[in-house]
Amino acid sequence: MDGAEVISLYESIADLTDQMLAAARKEDWVLLTKLEADCAHVVDFLKRNELEVVLSDDRRDRKIEILKKILEDDRDIRKLTEPGLQKLSALIQSTSTERKLANTYGMNQRG
Repeated sequence: MDGAEVISLYESIADLTDQMLAAARKEDWVLLTKLEADCAHVVDFLKRNELEVVLSDDRRDRKIEILKKILEDDRDIRKLTEPGLQKLSALIQSTSTERKLANTYGMNQRG
């Protein structure tokens, strides 16, 4: 792998995070999940292969630009998804509490 390939992979990740942000804005959670898996696959490949590559100053600067864009997308995706995740967490907690109360006080027993 060379510097151009590394930058190309970072650009692929940036493209995927851009698509993920669009999916989150549309509340298309199925697509978001698929894109997240695709992104994780590229990131994993990059992690395993990038260490051996030395980037020129220009490519290093480009990598930094791309990383800033990826981080901005990630921040925006989290802003869109966190309220839903908090609601889901509260619902799960509530259901768990109801189940514990029912078991404790025998509400599930027929008398």
